[in-house]
Amino acid sequence: QEQLAESGGGLVQPGGSLRLACAASGSSSDFYPIGWFRQAPGKEREGVSCISSIGFVYYASSVKGRFTISRDNANDTVYLQMNSLKPEDTAVYYCNGLDSDGASMFFWGQGTQVTVSS
Repeated sequence: QEQLAESGGGLVQPGGSLRLACAASGSSSDFYPIGWFRQAPGKEREGVSCISSIGFVYYASSVKGRFTISRDNANDTVYLQMNSLKPEDTAVYYCNGLDSDGASMFFWGQGTQVTVSS
């Protein structure tokens, strides 16, 4: 089964930026949508953004205008550029493939921690 690994999290001040990466273990990631999700302490996991195999994108209203998703099929990697970060963006961020119903395709990885704090 293909595996996706998240990286790029860290501690950043409000207003700062981070770029997360979601690297796939195989080349088949070119052919399915990939989504970014996040889970804050005490809250359910929520969708943040997703990108189709041909580049159509979706953003949750809470991040629209601040986050940008992109994919590099040559390197089997999807990025999430996060600008103007807010404390409420603090969460563990995960990526996963999405099937035709929008459900996650793979087991969830460890994610990458993003902490926005002064």
